[in-house]
Amino acid sequence: QIQLVESGGGLVQAGDSLRLSCAVSGRTESLYFSDWYRQAPGKEREFVARIFWEAGNTVYASSVQGRFTISRDNAKNTVYLQMSRLEPEDTAVYYCKADLRSGPGYWGQGTQVTVSS
Repeated sequence: QIQLVESGGGLVQAGDSLRLSCAVSGRTESLYFSDWYRQAPGKEREFVARIFWEAGNTVYASSVQGRFTISRDNAKNTVYLQMSRLEPEDTAVYYCKADLRSGPGYWGQGTQVTVSS
């Protein structure tokens, strides 16, 4: 089992920065990769970024490439999403997801990010 707890969301203005954290606990020795997703009101949940725990390779959605940075601290079992140059379109609930090398992925409860214009 894996448990995830997101934090760091809030209300910011366009152009501001914000850092989200996702603390992972449980079978952390089996972690393969972690993702950030987001879901805006009335829209489907969409992929934002991915990081592989061992090698640190990253993948980004084109909508956030160059503005967001995903990173991880293996010692703390924590994944971060540094968001810069935020836009109102980035307003959403942000979810952390953790995948092991086999089996289903695990989701956090989400953290709200609101960007005002």
